[in-house]
Amino acid sequence: MDFFQSTFDNSLARRLLVTAALMSLVLLAGLVLILSAVYRGQTLALLDAELDRTLTSLLRSVDADDSGNLFVNDETLPADELFNTALSGRYWVIAGADQETGTYTQELIQPKSLWEGEIPWPEKNIRRVIDGQGDIIRSTGVGPIGERVRMAAQSITLSGRSNPIILLTAFDRTETDRGAERFTWILVTAMSALAAIILLALRYGIRSALRPLSRVRHDIEEIREGSRTKLEGDYPSEVLPLSEELNKLLDHNRGVVERAQTHVGNLAHALKTPLAVMMNEAAGDTPLDDVVRRQAGAMHDNVQHYLKRARAAARAQTLGSRSAVAPVLADMGRLLTKLFAAKGITVTVANPENLYFRGEKQDLEEMVGNLMENACKWAKSRVQVSVQITEGGFLLHVDDDGNGLTLDERGAALQRGVRLDEAAPGTGLGLSIVTELAEMHEGRFVLDDAPELGGLRATLRLPSA
Repeated sequence: MDFFQSTFDNSLARRLLVTAALMSLVLLAGLVLILSAVYRGQTLALLDAELDRTLTSLLRSVDADDSGNLFVNDETLPADELFNTALSGRYWVIAGADQETGTYTQELIQPKSLWEGEIPWPEKNIRRVIDGQGDIIRSTGVGPIGERVRMAAQSITLSGRSNPIILLTAFDRTETDRGAERFTWILVTAMSALAAIILLALRYGIRSALRPLSRVRHDIEEIREGSRTKLEGDYPSEVLPLSEELNKLLDHNRGVVERAQTHVGNLAHALKTPLAVMMNEAAGDTPLDDVVRRQAGAMHDNVQHYLKRARAAARAQTLGSRSAVAPVLADMGRLLTKLFAAKGITVTVANPENLYFRGEKQDLEEMVGNLMENACKWAKSRVQVSVQITEGGFLLHVDDDGNGLTLDERGAALQRGVRLDEAAPGTGLGLSIVTELAEMHEGRFVLDDAPELGGLRATLRLPSA
């Protein structure tokens, strides 16, 4: 590191080359990024223009009959044959929408290219499309076979229909992205070659520009060797002031040396006798020896003091929240086993690995805790908690071997607003709270018969993350 730093600091050519290399790297990298972004933006703009033309064709083709049912005019539909080829990467959808809920309805018209797949338009954007009424909303998503697609959607209202319809089109952008990547690599290769050529040219130019300095060095070596007394020659205008100042410095140094030689001679002559006397005095065991030693010691102490000071100066210098299900079940199982140990209740809990509830941990604990505690209160000896994975979520069953509930008692227990002191006998604790929390998370809570234990089964249908 010290060698590299010393070499770098003492080489003007290396400084210029390294500085030029860094500047070239920054400039060329910036140029690559800018050109790549411009190219990518342009290709994306062309793709968006095709999407807009497809939306325009769909807009001309769709209409509603007197009953409000959707139909399309095949003659004015987009003419691209890829729309008639299964999973071709060109898709469109005409769908009914519910303005109040911001969701799709069952009405759906789509081409052969979509086959049996669907275009997963983000749910949060459906409301934007409906509220935008005529505005084109763009997004990027995943196509029916996993390809990356560019999507555009627009909502319109047809006469005879109270709810709007959504026009959605999507094009596979794989080739577009691949072309942008190829362009970027071509740019990187071309700019790297350009940088190498620029650095080679700079290296040659710097060497040529600094050659007069080599002449100056050579002439100074001759002055030091005595074959030359001053710098003489046809130097460039940039170096000429340096040579003139060096010649003046040489003349000044000669004068200083001559004067110093004179003063040293005079001083040596003036101190010759006193120094001889001091040396003779210091050689013996006299008070002067002690004085010299003490003064020398004081000088040594001062030197050490300032060296230490120099060393000291050198040293100074909650969207997307999710909760694991297994730990909550395990914790609740251990807690309730201790609480109901005197009653002899055995609590068995499932261990669903890699299962996450789409919500806060406190909400899951509230629901599971209420159900498990309620089961322990009314069970005879056993409480069993199991998990069943479903599409988009899971079912959590809490079974007990108690007496269970009649159909009327279950209905009363699940009524909204029912509290513990208002519930019918045997309804358990906090079931209304569980119902509200489940509905809040787009889930469901039901009571049924426990198939194995014979008591009550409390089932939570919850979304998974």
